[in-house]
Formats: sequence, C-alpha cells, structure tokens
Amino acid sequence: MGATGLLLAHNNPTGNLQPSKADISLTEKIKVAAQAIDIQLLDHLIVSENGYFSFADENTL
Repeated sequence: MGATGLLLAHNNPTGNLQPSKADISLTEKIKVAAQAIDIQLLDHLIVSENGYFSFADENTL
C-alpha cells in the first residue's frame, strides 16, 4: 500500500517563521506533483526555536 498523505517540514535557524517566496513556491510545486500521483499534501511546517508556522493552519495550502 502506498502513501496517501505527505507532510513537509523544515527548520529555519534564523527564527523567522514567515514563509519566504521560495517556501510558498516550492510548497505549491510539491502539492501539484503529489496530486499527480494521488498523494495529498497535508501540511508544510516551518519550525524554529520561536515556534512553528503551519501552512494548513493558515489555510494557505
């Protein structure tokens, strides 16, 4: 049985939790690629010592 969902996560050592233009672009590209093989992108998390940003929580997926 194959994967049905995908979670992305990366750290940001600078502590900035706001997604960059590159983060947003890459998230969209991965979402489209995953859909092509019937995998749902569930979330993309940016984590740092200051907390986390969740694309799903912010309704930006």
